[in-house]
Amino acid sequence: MPELMSQLIKFFMQYREITTIIIVIFFVFINRWLSKFVIYLISKVVNKTNNQFFIAVLGAYEKPLRAFFIFLPIYIGIKTHDLPISTELLIDRIFNTIVILIIGAGLVKLSSKSSSVFEKLKEKLDVEFDEILIPFFSRVVQVIIIAVILSLVAQAWGHNINNLVAGLGIGGLAVALAAQSTLGNLFGGVVIITEKPFSLGDWIKTPSVEGVVEDIGFRSTKIRTFANSVIIIPNSTLANQEIENFSNMGKRRIMFNLGLTYQTTRNQMRSCVERIEELIRNHEDVHPETIMVRFDKFNESSLDVFIYFYTKTTIWSEYLEVKEDINYKIMEILEEEGASIAFPSRSLYVETVEKGDNFKEIGTDS
Repeated sequence: MPELMSQLIKFFMQYREITTIIIVIFFVFINRWLSKFVIYLISKVVNKTNNQFFIAVLGAYEKPLRAFFIFLPIYIGIKTHDLPISTELLIDRIFNTIVILIIGAGLVKLSSKSSSVFEKLKEKLDVEFDEILIPFFSRVVQVIIIAVILSLVAQAWGHNINNLVAGLGIGGLAVALAAQSTLGNLFGGVVIITEKPFSLGDWIKTPSVEGVVEDIGFRSTKIRTFANSVIIIPNSTLANQEIENFSNMGKRRIMFNLGLTYQTTRNQMRSCVERIEELIRNHEDVHPETIMVRFDKFNESSLDVFIYFYTKTTIWSEYLEVKEDINYKIMEILEEEGASIAFPSRSLYVETVEKGDNFKEIGTDS
């Protein structure tokens, strides 16, 4: 056995390049199974602790670990060769950069808005997070992580961070002047986050757009219109506009005039008004407050009944269903009472002269 080992070592040293390539290829092919096996072993330990944070960390680092198991054998294989000091330093810097990027990729994924970390943090600290805050905090954390990763990469390549910061300070005025609109959008996003005029999924209307809020970022807000298109509005513009939030309605208004013909008698009108009011007051989907059904006015071509009430639901589709149901029942009441809905009309009078000063009026409706 010792002789076999010495022969293997001698063969390895003699054909170092070939054996290195074979080992690298071998690890590349088994990388998928090796990473799965390592993750399986780690998950067995983590699942025993039943710690949701560690489970989330494991899920975030599953793909980065696969990448690590590809670069590790390549690095080890290269380091077994006798290389110049400058080349070794370059290889070390490349490997350190890869390790930093892999760790950073896992942290960025862990801090994404789809991650369960924020939910677990909310439960742990017993703090209520609005839905609008999670994406914003997620981006803030990701920006900080990326900044730290870039600084570590710069340090790995021998750059002095203090000098870079000083350089940024010198050019800070120029950067600030060039980024005025970006800063305005950032502060606009902060205003939206703090004042919370709307949240994700809310139906809003501004002077420039109407739709459902899909995403709120540092620079802009995405709103999906009812034509299914996405409009991106800068936060500075949105923060300075009037915003009507339909999702915050506790009830939804229905208001219209019902015009009946002038052939409607007083008794028919009184009966129709009373029955329509009774219908609305007894409807299960109508809010009991502020119900008005009144014979309002004598219009040019109709007798107008003013109808005003609210639905309990604020959802557009349900609101339309309630409105449709009430309209059908109003039509039924009008049919039973023998009343008809008026339409715009005019009376035309034609005068004809017969035998001197005798006039005859003929009235026609159109």
